[in-house]
Amino acid sequence: MRPKTWFITGASKGFGLEWAEAALERGDQVAVTSRSESAFDDLVAKYGDAVLPLRLDVAGRAAAFEAVQEAVDKFGGLDVVVNNAGYGLFCMTEEVTEQQAREQIEVNLFGALWVTQAVLPHLRARGCGHIIQVSSIGGVVSLPGLGLYHASKFALEGFTASLAAEVKDFGIKVTLVEPVGYATGWAGPSAVQTQHLPAYDDFRAAMTRISARRGDPGATRAAILTVVDAEQPPLRIFFGEEPLEMVTKEYQARLDEWRKWDGVSKMAFGA
Repeated sequence: MRPKTWFITGASKGFGLEWAEAALERGDQVAVTSRSESAFDDLVAKYGDAVLPLRLDVAGRAAAFEAVQEAVDKFGGLDVVVNNAGYGLFCMTEEVTEQQAREQIEVNLFGALWVTQAVLPHLRARGCGHIIQVSSIGGVVSLPGLGLYHASKFALEGFTASLAAEVKDFGIKVTLVEPVGYATGWAGPSAVQTQHLPAYDDFRAAMTRISARRGDPGATRAAILTVVDAEQPPLRIFFGEEPLEMVTKEYQARLDEWRKWDGVSKMAFGA
């Protein structure tokens, strides 16, 4: 298998860094982005010209196009594009400010959209390529206290499913990676917390949490390489032990409720 060229956003830590290192270790080339180029000094020192460090705030559409073009100019093309940049906004719906809500959507949704738009002309011209959108179990099921985060990931899932159908005939593959809890900085240093309203203190204390057990981000290296090397990769894949069980229960509950109210649904059509 020939070496691949990657473009990874949010690559200074977490999944982005793990996957960049996994690709570089096997001889691939990687353009890595972060809001600070110096975050990649160690990677450059170890892998030299196989790494292209780029400063990028994915919320800026023009900046995304410029970064992608710089990577194409450097490496001659792209094979794998990973939209990994994102963060969690922890808040009750009533607590979130306008700025916090807009910034969550700008980064988690529009950031992936701008990079996707920027790479598509290059991938279409080559007739191949693989876009990896890092979603979440939170793009499939919702928990209280993360409403705007869920909104951003549900939206990412929606446009990505459409994208996959739109670009299939161009030879471009698309995959949504949906991780459950991992020992990254997502719920810690990378998270944004709103100011808490006392009215929700009791509810917040009683909230059911996803298992406190956290997966090893390093264990995802082999998994992501398996996905990008697959001749027919999945549109959606969970990373973690618990997601399938969670989603099975969630979708069964939805089906049960839809069936229960099906008579009213049909009434509403006027038939």
